[in-house]
Amino acid sequence: MNLQLKRKKAFISGSTQGIGFSIAKQLLQEGASVIINGRSKEKMEWAVGKLQQEVPDGEVSGIVADFGEKEDLIKLSEELTDIDILINNLGIFGINDFYEIADEEWYRYFEINVMSGMRLSRKLLPGMIKKNFGRIIFISSESGVNVPENMIHYGMTKAAMSALSNGLSKLTKGTAVTVNTVLGGPTYSDGVASAVEQIAEGQNLTVNEMKENIIHSSNPHILLQRFINPDEIASLVVYLSSPLSIAVNGASLRADSGVLKII
Repeated sequence: MNLQLKRKKAFISGSTQGIGFSIAKQLLQEGASVIINGRSKEKMEWAVGKLQQEVPDGEVSGIVADFGEKEDLIKLSEELTDIDILINNLGIFGINDFYEIADEEWYRYFEINVMSGMRLSRKLLPGMIKKNFGRIIFISSESGVNVPENMIHYGMTKAAMSALSNGLSKLTKGTAVTVNTVLGGPTYSDGVASAVEQIAEGQNLTVNEMKENIIHSSNPHILLQRFINPDEIASLVVYLSSPLSIAVNGASLRADSGVLKII
């Protein structure tokens, strides 16, 4: 299927690894030019080099910005011009006891996970509407619907992300611009992989054994019966980036393999 993404220009926040990196790779394979982002110059340059190696004909570049620093985000937004596809992928997460989370931590999660995507959308959406094409996609989580008791601050930001996305979609009425959210399920990202490897070593288990134990204890009803791969989330995101997805707007689409027990 030709996704008609040649000569489209995409920016993906938090894309030096995991889901963001997979989205960048698949967009490049479809002929889009891609700008990736990371906090570290070294990590960003490594990711650009790896993408150039894996997609030799792809047009990829990178911008260093720490979304926890408002000044970095302002500078980044000034550098982004004529963007057709905005993927708000960046996010932080962590397991914390609700009663132990300080107010400052709630604000930090909201600033990075929600406000960063809001600010980029506010900057880029008018240009998309003016040229009558654009895609804004928020990478959320099933945790924004079924909020974990030990990640309430994280789940709150993912729920807010879906609300923001839905509201922004109303501003696209009568245009070829869409705004959608993808609700990912348990994904074997780089961060998760590092944690699993550490736990496996501590319990004298193989990584595969540890992965199975975690899935069966935390999400026994997941239909894949394993972690979701980042590429499997990226495939949905890349379709939503395509002109072919014009009828999908204001939606929260699940890529959770049945973790959410809702119709």
